[in-house]
Amino acid sequence: MRGLQLLVDLVTSMDQKERLDQWLSDLFQRGDKNQDGRMTFEEVRRLLRLMNVEMDQEYAFGLFQEADMSNSGTLEGEEFVYFYQALTKRTEVHEMFEQFSDDGQKLTLLEFVDFLREEQKERERASDLALELIDRYEPSESGKLRHVLSLDGFLSYLCSKDGDIFNPACLPIYQDMTQPLTHYFISSSHNTYLVGDQLCGQSSVEGYIRALKRGCRCVEVDVWDGPNGEPIVYHGHTLTSRILFKDVVATVKQYAFQASEYPLILSLENHCTWEQQLTMVRHLTEILDDQLLSSTLDGLLPTQLPSPEQLKGKILVKGKKLGTLEDDLEDEEEVTEPQLERQQGSELPLGSPSEPVTLELSHLNKDKKKKSRSVLCPALSALVVYLKSVSFRSFTHSKENYHFYEISSFSETKAKSLVKEAGNEFVQHNAWQLSRVYPSGLRTDSSNYNPQELWNVGCQMVAMNMQTAGLEMDICDGLFRQNSGCGYVLKPDFLRDIQSSFNPEKPLSPFKAQTLLVQVISGQQLPKVNNTKERSIVDPLVRVEIYGIRPDTTCQETNYVENNGFNPYWGQTLCFRVLVPELAMLRFVVQDYDWKSRNDFIGQYTLPWTCMKQGETVLGSLANTLALAASLMLLSCPFPGYRHIHLLSKDGISIHPASIFVYICIREMEELQPGESEF
Repeated sequence: MRGLQLLVDLVTSMDQKERLDQWLSDLFQRGDKNQDGRMTFEEVRRLLRLMNVEMDQEYAFGLFQEADMSNSGTLEGEEFVYFYQALTKRTEVHEMFEQFSDDGQKLTLLEFVDFLREEQKERERASDLALELIDRYEPSESGKLRHVLSLDGFLSYLCSKDGDIFNPACLPIYQDMTQPLTHYFISSSHNTYLVGDQLCGQSSVEGYIRALKRGCRCVEVDVWDGPNGEPIVYHGHTLTSRILFKDVVATVKQYAFQASEYPLILSLENHCTWEQQLTMVRHLTEILDDQLLSSTLDGLLPTQLPSPEQLKGKILVKGKKLGTLEDDLEDEEEVTEPQLERQQGSELPLGSPSEPVTLELSHLNKDKKKKSRSVLCPALSALVVYLKSVSFRSFTHSKENYHFYEISSFSETKAKSLVKEAGNEFVQHNAWQLSRVYPSGLRTDSSNYNPQELWNVGCQMVAMNMQTAGLEMDICDGLFRQNSGCGYVLKPDFLRDIQSSFNPEKPLSPFKAQTLLVQVISGQQLPKVNNTKERSIVDPLVRVEIYGIRPDTTCQETNYVENNGFNPYWGQTLCFRVLVPELAMLRFVVQDYDWKSRNDFIGQYTLPWTCMKQGETVLGSLANTLALAASLMLLSCPFPGYRHIHLLSKDGISIHPASIFVYICIREMEELQPGESEF
């Protein structure tokens, strides 16, 4: 384990040049089939196929001979590096470099400042930033001393995090974390214990470890009576395996705050008898100790939910509760022994810690009503402070009967129906009370739904089957990539206002439409889709997708480039118009074109519209924007706002060095054609 950790630390601490050197070393090892430390031309040709390069044999042999400085008929060490550099020469970057370089060999400090101002739109901070970037990315010590940037240093900058599409200002905690919990989207997991499907899948604490390590802040625990008086966790009435509740709690204790210091919510689905509920209470209090929130922060009755900042390092229990928070605080003030409180209004009765209290729960089952009796232990009830689970009847009923510290859960089907039927009411509801949405019970394969539809109305906890990779988890991971990946993202102001007029089905002003221009320029070192076919070369295309309110959800794609996954060039411009950019997610997908069947997935990257590092934001009419888009398609020279997009696998893992190179420009719309929208 120590050895593996050392290797992980070594890799994660590598800079761009060290990663490239390591990658070149790996390439050489793959190409040197007989492992003699040299590569013949036949071995080079085989390596090119492995690298997704389909190249004219005569041209490839010319590069080989040029690199073979020893005239040995083979390539060694530095000769292979020279061959690789000739192979990977990026014409589009070289042209850009020469536009600003007086001698074509280097960028002086002033020339680099001009590039940052004119192309990257850094403006006021360009001078200081230029010095920082030269010191960071120029490989030559003499270049650093003279404050100049070579072509290698320029390319390193463009490929680095400073040239990434994701705005580095959005990577640390940059949002206000002092607002009530209701004002945040919260990264949430459904049936967290499952690492497979919902019927026969394996239950494991590994599910909690994975979720917590990716910044999840709401995990679900389904608890049932187990043997030997120990509660167990599994998906009830299925063939999923069982794990001990105390092991889940111990795992939560260990990993709760490794990825985020902000509060973790335990969503308890309690199906246990009285005795095993007491065991649950004992495990929660003894294992979690002072991390467990068991009373209000100051012992006083709050008027709104506390903030993530106030709840740092705390674990909150969400579940059923006897009575109200007001009742609990009154009981704490009384010196007399606990006793049964009278039922008040529509609230459930309080019970003494020494005897069970029976709750009548009604369930509709098609044509008839069935009643089941559920016993809730007051000691477990007392651990639920700010997150009391209540049934949803209607928005009016919630407003008139419920408190801000109560939370309703919705199936995806019910939630989507409410979005369409009462979008604005749902927005206002989520401005003062928490909502949790969970996948349909029909998703027995642990598939996911699109969380964007529910975020559009401000639902805070949209629970996902995090074990299942795909488009939906890409969108979820994309949203929570910002704000240090802490699992809390501040909602737009129009989703935090209880008087909001916003309805995602009928968006109105003051939301200002924007147009996005994306010029997809080139790709670099895209992986093969099927490594079992050595002679198979990908035909890549780039698909740009936008997810937001329904009118904004769209996609466009480039043409495919035949037989080139190593350095494909597209040079195509795509144009999008978005009504509510504050809610939009942008997803770049690279696919391998297949005329016979569905395109194969190569890689993707998803991020919020608001976290894009853009080159230029300008005002203009729709007609001017479309004219600009048309002109971009005709021009061959570079454009402002160059960004690299580093691709991720289906599981969200970096597939370095695979990337695509784009230009980004956003235009805010001043004029719209009559009848185009309600703006």
